[in-house]
Amino acid sequence: MIIELRPLTHEDAEAHCAGEDAETVRWLTGGYGTIDGTCAYFDVLAENAAAGRGKRGYGVWWDGRLAGYVDYDPSGELDGLEPGDVNLSYTVHPWARGSGVASAAVVEVCQRLREEGTGRRAAIRAEPENSASVRVAEKCGFQYLRRVASSEDTHDDGSPIIMDVYVLDL
Repeated sequence: MIIELRPLTHEDAEAHCAGEDAETVRWLTGGYGTIDGTCAYFDVLAENAAAGRGKRGYGVWWDGRLAGYVDYDPSGELDGLEPGDVNLSYTVHPWARGSGVASAAVVEVCQRLREEGTGRRAAIRAEPENSASVRVAEKCGFQYLRRVASSEDTHDDGSPIIMDVYVLDL
């Protein structure tokens, strides 16, 4: 599979928002985005990329169509991560799921991290019930590290979200 990662622009916001569904909201965003909010978020990602720090994100294009999103955050400040860990997050639009898009995007981002010399390990934090994300981690060669209870993210009932942490040496 050949995918392309490109920085997202305001022109991509409508397609990005159209690709959100209940699965995206459940596992990644916690709510549906708006065009204005999405454009503002893309601006932050672009500023971070220009400065070489903070979270950076890319649209994932497959066959000329926006098929998803992937980002990386080298701060290492999330539950379950250690200094030098780079957190990866991703989503695939419903029409492209099950085709290997997420795995291809993760492989590409890890290659970029290696080339940039960013981080010691790539990390994927996934709720154990998110079988698609767990499969991506395993398919891409990540190893299970630990299970953690989030100190920030909670379920509707207030209980902490539990995540499994997978890592890959860079």
